[in-house]
Amino acid sequence: MSGPARQDATAPPVLDGPAELERLRQIRAEHPDVLVGGGGFGTWQAIIPEENGETVITRYTLRELLDKLGEILEDR
Repeated sequence: MSGPARQDATAPPVLDGPAELERLRQIRAEHPDVLVGGGGFGTWQAIIPEENGETVITRYTLRELLDKLGEILEDR
């Protein structure tokens, strides 16, 4: 098997530290329409509703996901 090691679909997502939980609370408070949670295979996932559908973002760490959400939601 080549490429990245296969991950178990039930593996828990990686949490970088307690500061990330506070950032997550902030995003949830400021953007209650954005869903953030485990995306399976040890990932974090965010679903951002859009006028004609949704944007889905998946990252392996909560920090990476929150960084990307910060970029995208900055102008909302």
